[in-house]
Amino acid sequence: MKFSHQAASSLLFASAVIATEPLTADKLEADIKTSELQSVLWNLNHIADTHGGNRAFGEPGYKASVDFVLERARGRFHPEFDTIVQSFNHTYDKTNEISVTGPEGEDVFVISPQYNPATPLPGGITAELINTPVNDETGSGCLEEQWDGIDATGKLALVKRGVCAVADKLRFAKSKGALGVILYNQAPGTNYATPTLGAESIGQTVPVGIIPLEVGQAWIARLRAGEAVTVNLLVDAIAETRESWNVIAETKEGDPNKVIMLGAHLDSVQQGPGVNDDGSGTAALLEIMTALRMYKGFPHKVRFGWWGAEESGLVGSLHYTSTLSEEEANKIKYYFNYDMIGSIEPLYEVESYENSGIGPQLLEEYLVSKGKKVQYGGFDAGNSDYVGFVELGIPTTALFTGAGAPEDPCYHQACDTIDNINYEALTLNTKAAARALATLAHSLDGVPPRQQTTPNLRGRSKMTHQFRKWKRLAEEAGHSHGKLCSHKSKPTVV
Repeated sequence: MKFSHQAASSLLFASAVIATEPLTADKLEADIKTSELQSVLWNLNHIADTHGGNRAFGEPGYKASVDFVLERARGRFHPEFDTIVQSFNHTYDKTNEISVTGPEGEDVFVISPQYNPATPLPGGITAELINTPVNDETGSGCLEEQWDGIDATGKLALVKRGVCAVADKLRFAKSKGALGVILYNQAPGTNYATPTLGAESIGQTVPVGIIPLEVGQAWIARLRAGEAVTVNLLVDAIAETRESWNVIAETKEGDPNKVIMLGAHLDSVQQGPGVNDDGSGTAALLEIMTALRMYKGFPHKVRFGWWGAEESGLVGSLHYTSTLSEEEANKIKYYFNYDMIGSIEPLYEVESYENSGIGPQLLEEYLVSKGKKVQYGGFDAGNSDYVGFVELGIPTTALFTGAGAPEDPCYHQACDTIDNINYEALTLNTKAAARALATLAHSLDGVPPRQQTTPNLRGRSKMTHQFRKWKRLAEEAGHSHGKLCSHKSKPTVV
């Protein structure tokens, strides 16, 4: 990974700050400024604006985001930090065009999930709809028995969104012979988030278009009246191998056998700049790193990780954790994950599991002292970059301020910009993170040992297997272009 000329030039005026003061939680907290967090987010938003509207894996905006972090970590802060760039390959996917045409030839609002398989081109799929049962408790089309008696052969299955992964619904539809799925949203309007099917779904699903609830309900009424409803679904998509990167920076100060680690993902979705998701976590790490370089005297090494391709399935963090040796995993005494910590209507949620130890308490105590009501949540499988660390049995906690309405109505959308941030929440959460870090950088009191038990070893094996499977898919995409890729000369992103 070669970073930009701008980053390289900063070496000419590398930080003149000499760390002389001992680190304390009070000092590190005081160093966190809202104005500096705003500056980082402005830069990330600007990167997206000037690189096609996003900072997603495989896109120019992500490379520019890596350069932005390196300008500080490897450039200005080189005297205090050692920084590496860890590369990996993954299957890149992009929907160039998607359309749904209704029974009267009308254009219907539609979005495409990431890793959506292509339809035949140029005409797409024209077929009758077949309705499927609705179950808002277990999720519509989420269980195999919900498809009993349904023969979708040669048709487009009309399925309600919600509860389970979209890919699960598509797998069942494919098993019943459906040519594709028209997935109608579970809430009214067109302000809904874009999901991902995951690279692991390639070859297992059928093409899908996600349409508004109101349109889906109108078509259901016509089907129930005995009418044949014929629609067209067109998906023009590409899938191929692309390189991405994690950035890892750690203090030169501290015991290399006792590491406190903080992580946030650096990429956005393709639909927008990702200022809250996860520019907020990226900004928190950068500002804590900026402040930490001014101090000395902490006995434990501090490591920062900016993860790539999180939105494509936690790929960067899983690559990092799956390639750690047992010796290196044992050195990481604690991991903090910061993903979406500035939602516009925030909740203050501390996430933990049975081996989180003192970490959640440190975060909660500070937020409560500032008058915030803190709630606890568990680690949902596959939701963020803590997964690999939890699977390795490393004590872990996380902060989260909510995704989707009402907390973040711009989640995974183009409107996730600098106007989509609650700066009080971002500042308080960053200060909480700074205090917790300073505390553990001095003392491991209350930090449990790593869980090196059979379940975690199974988890590690499963995690390594998952990444290898994604790598194989990436290789298949590179060698089977006709199977996974179809595109037109003038791509249109919808």
